[in-house]
Amino acid sequence: MEFRVLQYFLAVAREQSLSGAAEFLHLSQPTLSRQLKDLEDELGKQLFTRSNKGISLTEEGMILRKRAEEMVQLMKKTEDEIALSDEHLSGDVYIGAGESEVNRLLGRAAHQMQETWPDIRYHIASGNAVFVLEQLDRGLIDFGLIYGAVDHTKYESIQLTCPDTFGVLMRRDAELAAKEYISPEDLVDKPLIVSRQDERDGWYILRWITPNVSQLNIVATYTLIFNGSLLVEEGLGYAVCFDKLINTQGTNLCFRPLQPPLKVTANIIWKKYQLLSKPAQKFLSKVRELCNA
Repeated sequence: MEFRVLQYFLAVAREQSLSGAAEFLHLSQPTLSRQLKDLEDELGKQLFTRSNKGISLTEEGMILRKRAEEMVQLMKKTEDEIALSDEHLSGDVYIGAGESEVNRLLGRAAHQMQETWPDIRYHIASGNAVFVLEQLDRGLIDFGLIYGAVDHTKYESIQLTCPDTFGVLMRRDAELAAKEYISPEDLVDKPLIVSRQDERDGWYILRWITPNVSQLNIVATYTLIFNGSLLVEEGLGYAVCFDKLINTQGTNLCFRPLQPPLKVTANIIWKKYQLLSKPAQKFLSKVRELCNA
């Protein structure tokens, strides 16, 4: 399977038209059609269906599109790394992270590097730990930010120095809003909105509330707390989350910390034995410097 043909395939998938893709690629339509037919023959699967409305992907075509996009992204990343000059450092640093105040430290590192290397660009992909580890294992990101245990057989890591504090986001007119702190007993019978991030570690925060997680009333889960906050605002329940992620000033929402306090510390991880790009190496050095300051 040639990389060039995968790019042709992605162009047709994007344009949903042979003629549109051929024009974009500066190819004749018969040439493009033949290349796609050869690709289907090589894979032994039909990748497209054709109708009066245009071209659409089959189920196998959708699988290939996802993998092809990853291959193209990885190829571009590789080409950029090889092309880097020692004299003029430029390029990209890719990070996978969930929502956390600790991302400020990564931003601080990037900002301090900006004066010396203004042509380095930073890309943060947001998602839970499962997403971050998957992206890291596929080589699509340089670093991942995760909570919980690190598999040191696969990853190197730095424990970051600023812990996150758990609490509860709720409406100001909610029953628990009158309390200064929230105890485990307060949440046992309440409708809870919880992060999918916690699934990786066996519902860590929920086990803090009660060992019998099955008794809890989990009404919804979220990946991004902004979406979770909208559910809270509409009165669906109480969102268990980190502090400082939602600005509650001037809103109908408030945040209450847990008692006894519950804090967790993130780790920035990267693949063991991975040859990091020069921008990624500089970024890692800056993160180490800030953690040791």
